[in-house]
Amino acid sequence: MKKILIALVAVFIALPATAAELRIGIIGLDTSHVVAFADVLNNPKNKQHVPGAKVVAAFKGGSKDIESSWGRLEKFTETLTEKYGVKIYDTIEEMCEHVDAVMLESVDGRPHLKQAIPVIKAGKPLFIDKPMAGSLRDVLTLFKLAEKAKVPVFSSSSLRYGKATQEVRNGSIGKVHYCDTFSPASLEPNHPDLFWYGVHGCESLFTVMGTGCLKVRRDTTPDGKIQVTGFWQGNRFGIFREGKGYGGRANGDKGESPVGKYDGYGPLVAEAIKFFQTGISPVSSQETIELFAFMEAADESKRRSGEWVEIAEVLKKARK
Repeated sequence: MKKILIALVAVFIALPATAAELRIGIIGLDTSHVVAFADVLNNPKNKQHVPGAKVVAAFKGGSKDIESSWGRLEKFTETLTEKYGVKIYDTIEEMCEHVDAVMLESVDGRPHLKQAIPVIKAGKPLFIDKPMAGSLRDVLTLFKLAEKAKVPVFSSSSLRYGKATQEVRNGSIGKVHYCDTFSPASLEPNHPDLFWYGVHGCESLFTVMGTGCLKVRRDTTPDGKIQVTGFWQGNRFGIFREGKGYGGRANGDKGESPVGKYDGYGPLVAEAIKFFQTGISPVSSQETIELFAFMEAADESKRRSGEWVEIAEVLKKARK
């Protein structure tokens, strides 16, 4: 019996270390996220290393009308191929043949729907980085297509997984009745205002407040920065403000707590890998849809000189 056990252990040790690893494909090499994510997954020496998966393939993508896309595409492509051994494929369809799951990373949200379709057709679980799409309409379409095909889809900013933010979401200060968050909110003319960068602070806000936002009003802070107020069911309020860095504060039944801090990419990547392994999204489609409705309603409020805009109104318009 002892000899048999020794033999079994020897066989186990001899198995390739990558035998159980998920093969990850990346779409869109025009953002620093692709290098950061590849290092978290492929580099065991990374302090936030997430085992169980490895980036092995990619489709370059890129947008010719956004300088921060085409201006960085080749640099990040070179890093992925030379440092991490990632193979580049000419089409998304071909890449999907060689991977188990996909991370859609294109910095431009507009092509996300088109880029997601072949992944959904291939039946691969899909993580979509911020912004999920370039419009609320595309977000709704994406979830609808994935649901019909029974393909799991998950989208989030890394700000959702800040330690303090998650503690508050999980009840550390009881039910939250007020929260304000802030983040940079630089604009990109091809996207709704908050979709480009304000999405980070808005993601923190929804992580804490959850679903149930009824209406939105946009105005400005005393120094002229973006300020968006949301009114939630249960007479609860949440505010996003444009600011430097990432942060905020939440008040609940049991006290208050800081929220909104950025704690690196590791926690988000860990959730993405868990999602790939289980097929269960850690964030409901309803919450993600409401987040994007909040941001799109903020633009509509801006067009109406700061009037309150109902979330139901922008959802109805987008569904048409």
